[in-house]
Amino acid sequence: MNRTLSPLVTWRWLLALLTVLPLLASATEPLPSWKDGPSKKAITQFVAAVTEEGSKDYVAPAERIAVFDNDGTLWSEQPMYFQVLFAFDEAKRLAPEHPEWKTTQPFKALLEGDKETLAASGMEGLMKILAATHTGISTEEFSARAEAWLAKAKHPKSGKPFTEMVFQPMLELLDYLRANGFKTYIVSGGEVAFMRTFAEEVYGIPPEQVIGTTFVTELQDQDGKLSILRQPKLLHNDDGPGKPVSIDQVIGRRPILAFGNSDGDLQMLQWTAAGDGKRFMGLVHHTDAQREWAYDRESKVGKLDKALVAAKQGNWTVVDMAKEWQRVYPFEAPQP
Repeated sequence: MNRTLSPLVTWRWLLALLTVLPLLASATEPLPSWKDGPSKKAITQFVAAVTEEGSKDYVAPAERIAVFDNDGTLWSEQPMYFQVLFAFDEAKRLAPEHPEWKTTQPFKALLEGDKETLAASGMEGLMKILAATHTGISTEEFSARAEAWLAKAKHPKSGKPFTEMVFQPMLELLDYLRANGFKTYIVSGGEVAFMRTFAEEVYGIPPEQVIGTTFVTELQDQDGKLSILRQPKLLHNDDGPGKPVSIDQVIGRRPILAFGNSDGDLQMLQWTAAGDGKRFMGLVHHTDAQREWAYDRESKVGKLDKALVAAKQGNWTVVDMAKEWQRVYPFEAPQP
């Protein structure tokens, strides 16, 4: 017996289909928060080339190493590097235990909100604050303090937790690469123990694949209780030329893909580009003043000048955040 669907049933079926189809498309489409454009095309073509067996560009899974800067590449870095904001908050929290800071710079300027004097103290002043808040304690104690801060601190502009100020397109890129046999590493100027407190949960990158700036440490034995004590002396500055050095020491393989966003990533990108075979070098260009920030050559945080020139000369991929990302953060709706 022939049966026909009523108009109401037909309408409901069509409505359900229209609802499901976008979900199916997003489930199969790689990098859904990336607009169809030059950067997405370059990424997918590169991954296809190095993962297709029999291809002249094929790379064995063991050699599919991808390295990413953190600040400004995987999460925002304005109005100041998030770890510096942590150090400032820690110094204020610890101030009652250090009455001498009331008369000692740069702590005096920090506690009094004297931004000009604090800025004038430069890198030397910042290192004093970092040493006071990051060392003299065990690795376990430092990690606990960092986790406590990340659990309650809010970004000054968005009001969101700092761990939500991550870039949705880059999270998708990390997943996409791992699904295609890549091993993903963070190689950042940030301090390694600080990044390890959130990298696995936020990025899916385990602690052993997080490389960063390190302080001198030593084994401490207090009545049979062992711990790793953090000393107020810098062991390795993982920025600029320090990045290829740490990649060589820790990973032992040259990456075939590298992503950064500033001149501090230039040597890491150059080191990647200098290898044999097909390579991918990418820069996140902060061009979106509405959803994030717009800055490059004149910025005091995440300055992008020499690396931008090198990218154009080397035909690297420069991601225009405003034009190529449907959304920036996981908590925002994608653009139409």
